[in-house]
Amino acid sequence: MGFISFAGRVLFASVFILAAWQEFSEFGVDGGPAAKALKPKYELFTNHLTSNLGLEVPDIEIKHLVAASVAFKGIGGVLFIFGSSLGAYLLLLHQLAASPVLHTICNTGLAKIDFVELLLKYSQVIAVFGALLFFLGMKNSIPKRQPAKKKGPKAKTT
Repeated sequence: MGFISFAGRVLFASVFILAAWQEFSEFGVDGGPAAKALKPKYELFTNHLTSNLGLEVPDIEIKHLVAASVAFKGIGGVLFIFGSSLGAYLLLLHQLAASPVLHTICNTGLAKIDFVELLLKYSQVIAVFGALLFFLGMKNSIPKRQPAKKKGPKAKTT
């Protein structure tokens, strides 16, 4: 059972690690293609927060957001492979921060053709989020091994 669990964690984390590696290798000076794709979505998200909630979002360079995303996915994925709760929390934090920005379903009308594709991607994010929560729940519900108690010497019977 231990090997199957490890193989499952490797396969699950490979999605994050490969995405982090691709973004890292294309990063460049300006953040690469990931920053170019993220910029309009981030601006839409910040405008939405400012107009609807009145929250002022601090000015952050997009390349720093991409670098943080790469770090969370890469480090979290590697730690997750070894069964670390910290890795799962890093991946959860990445999913929680990235999904409202990357998948803006509320700004996409039903008439748009991209809605179904966007809804499928968002449902995959929700599934990954649920799998990470399941992992953390299982990790916390399994009791840790207690060291074996040393037995004292047997009393002699005469």
